[in-house]
Amino acid sequence: MSILKVIEILCSSKTSWQDGAQKGIAKAWKSVKHVRSVYVHDQSATVSIGFYNRISNKSKINFRTRIVSCPE
Repeated sequence: MSILKVIEILCSSKTSWQDGAQKGIAKAWKSVKHVRSVYVHDQSATVSIGFYNRISNKSKINFRTRIVSCPE
């Protein structure tokens, strides 16, 4: 059995939410190992002069902390 932990990160990019999520995962990977999945659950953008200039999203990252044996 694995024990998983979930953290929430705020990511942003000037190009796309995918780019922001990738940057967030890359940064989290520096301190968190065994990342299993990411769930992007909230997106927003700031607008300036009729165009968006920053896209943000909140992502939840799941990672394994350890493997334990189950008693039978």
